[in-house]
Amino acid sequence: MAASIKANARKIVCIGRNYADHVKELNNVRPKQPFFFLKPSSSILLPNSGPVLRPRGVILHYEVELALIMGKEVRDLEPDDEKGALDAIEGYALSIDMTARNIQDEAKSKRLPWTIAKGFDTFLPLSSPIPKSAIPDPQNAHLWLSVNDEMRQSDSTELMLFRIPRMLSDISRVMTLEKGDLILTGTPKGVGKVGTGDVMRAGVRVGGREIEEGRIEVEVRDGEGPYEFAET
Repeated sequence: MAASIKANARKIVCIGRNYADHVKELNNVRPKQPFFFLKPSSSILLPNSGPVLRPRGVILHYEVELALIMGKEVRDLEPDDEKGALDAIEGYALSIDMTARNIQDEAKSKRLPWTIAKGFDTFLPLSSPIPKSAIPDPQNAHLWLSVNDEMRQSDSTELMLFRIPRMLSDISRVMTLEKGDLILTGTPKGVGKVGTGDVMRAGVRVGGREIEEGRIEVEVRDGEGPYEFAET
């Protein structure tokens, strides 16, 4: 069940800048090795659990990503251990890594952490769990995202700069990966802005077939909380 993903996710590790064209579209520098950051599990938005809430003053961007659901503890994995990496994965999910882009841009310009930009409640819509058998090769799946039925992102995971064994190796040399942890593997090109009333739909295809469990449909609404963006 989808609820088990949130209940079991002790940490969410996100790989940044893992598709070359996405690096270019945000005028970022291509990394020489995987780099990663964390999102809180409280940011998870399960299917049919309400809208993504845009905090006041936030420029909100979507980033569709394939998420790995870890099935066992991993520490110091070798970067070329493909079997060890795939055996450690219990299943998959589709995710939308929502980002407060103006907060992130300010943080980057002032050399500050990105936590606020990534960490708001509802900032990680997830699909239902996708059985491992539905994605035999996670480096050969097609991710897509539309806004109001206009296609915005559509690319294959084969375009990742760093493949899954390398990601898990680099992460596990820093922090032990535990059963239930989520790994967001990066977003392809086409990220952009959404606002109140927009409806995001996303999915994943394998061999031209849409995976039913991988569907996401979620609306964006203005949040009513006390937070309002102000310069740091």
